[in-house]
Amino acid sequence: MTISTEPESHNAIDAIWRIESARIIGGLTRIVGDIDLAEELAGDALVAALQQWPRTGVPDNPGAWLMATAKRRAIDQYRRFKTLERKQIEIGHALEEEQARSGDVLDAALDDPVGDDMLRLIFMTCHPVLAREARVALTLRLIGGLTTDEIARAFLVADATIAQRIVRAKRTLNAAQVPFEVPRAVDLPARLASVLEVIYLIFNEGYAATSGTDWIRPALCEDALRLGRILTELMPAEPEVHGLVALMEIQASRTAARTGPQGEPIPLLEQDRARWDHLLIQRGLGALERATGLGPLGPYALQGAIAACHARARTADETEWARIAALYDALAQLTPSPVIELNRAVAVGFAFGPAAGLELANALFTEPALQGYHLLPAVRADLLRKLGRLDEARTEFERAAGLTRNARERQALLERAAAC
Repeated sequence: MTISTEPESHNAIDAIWRIESARIIGGLTRIVGDIDLAEELAGDALVAALQQWPRTGVPDNPGAWLMATAKRRAIDQYRRFKTLERKQIEIGHALEEEQARSGDVLDAALDDPVGDDMLRLIFMTCHPVLAREARVALTLRLIGGLTTDEIARAFLVADATIAQRIVRAKRTLNAAQVPFEVPRAVDLPARLASVLEVIYLIFNEGYAATSGTDWIRPALCEDALRLGRILTELMPAEPEVHGLVALMEIQASRTAARTGPQGEPIPLLEQDRARWDHLLIQRGLGALERATGLGPLGPYALQGAIAACHARARTADETEWARIAALYDALAQLTPSPVIELNRAVAVGFAFGPAAGLELANALFTEPALQGYHLLPAVRADLLRKLGRLDEARTEFERAAGLTRNARERQALLERAAAC
């Protein structure tokens, strides 16, 4: 048992909570059958830790201590509510029998299949019955261990907005009677797609913030990576889980090189590759190899393969643009999307010349899904600049700057317009 001063103890508790909260809430949800009550009980255990651990020290098995405390709170609460007497008997006896079987409440606290509980909780928070924004908020709250305030700051919205999303998400899950379970094999692909989408959305918001004054938000990328790594441990045989982690590891490896001294964006081909995190690159390449070994490449693994092309190139000139264009073509066939076609246009422009890329980009000009999407005029502007059509390029850069909601990106686009 480690004895700490109060500030050190609080920091330790915060770190422990980030790691253990999802396991505890998952286990409690299995027991009490209510995700809201499970979070409340886990919160009570956290309060107890904040009160006790600064005096007694952090236990050797803090996760077990928190779980045992939360279970005792569950028993106490059901005993207090007479209207729930029958439920009290059922759950109270089940908990007491479980503890009696072990003989040591702390050892018994985590003897359940916590991996299964975590997996069930992830599938619950990412259930398709919830809107995307609600899935993201609830997942960051329950799986990521973030506070409402932290989630609100990450997405630049009011605390009340995030709080409402979380409350509504829980009500929706209860109203829909979403079971606390891993989906059946027949339902797993669709449900897993929802889980992966949530993690992907969280990472993308950290990688290139849609609004605000910061170009990147590394903390969100780290949260998404942590969620992805958890999922690879829980579902090691799913290739797309490894594919998504490969993509995130490689993309995250560039973080230190993606902004300048004033926080300004640095384009991929202008980055100092010596500042890339090569440990993350190796982890990403390893995850991609695992995804490849488990079956055909899916959408996330294909994106991971594209990121790997950049990671393997020692200089920008060594980038295999023809291979990247081919991978985007395969991705477009698998999951048709105007955004994928726009990325393919960029790759084709590098591989086969700006005129070929501009032809593809121009074909997307009337695509409804890209109306208001700032990267379409930005891509066209860059291709026009390479063709020497500077007046047209300047107009497109300015149009892109007017469409983005990110201040850093807007400034960078205006500077490129001025350079034309």
